[in-house]
Amino acid sequence: MNTNFHQFEADSLQGKSIKMSDYNGKTVLVVNTASKCGLTPQYEGLEALYQKYKDKGLVILGFPCNQFGNQEPGDAKSISEGCLINYGVSFPMFAKVNVNGEQAHPLFKYLKSELGGLFGSKIKWNFTKFLIDAEGKPLKRFAPITKPEKIDQYLSDILD
Repeated sequence: MNTNFHQFEADSLQGKSIKMSDYNGKTVLVVNTASKCGLTPQYEGLEALYQKYKDKGLVILGFPCNQFGNQEPGDAKSISEGCLINYGVSFPMFAKVNVNGEQAHPLFKYLKSELGGLFGSKIKWNFTKFLIDAEGKPLKRFAPITKPEKIDQYLSDILD
């Protein structure tokens, strides 16, 4: 049986287990995030994409990660407050995860195996983005430096 995005689950920032199958029928953008990174202002662009396309079936899932330069040192409360207060993030945020190495979250192991990057499957920095279609098939991987505004074109092609 082929593995599919919808077979995974992860804990929300509030500690509740969320099945990715809850997003069946939605186009999903999975992002590993950090609140003390030079790319952190991308939260603003991600939120703008979410607001623009959420009624057309887009959901963005943020996964805080502290594996790159210790840029997500906070606990769930500080992550949540930082996202909301600084960037007005309203899309779902999940508990802090590892995205590389032995302890990598199974969802990221899967996404990396499906959509390898320039450095093989390893994620090289915060704000790597994975686009998954409504059936749970990974479509495209975007580099950390790819601004959310650049992803808009892909989303408009899929969702409009």
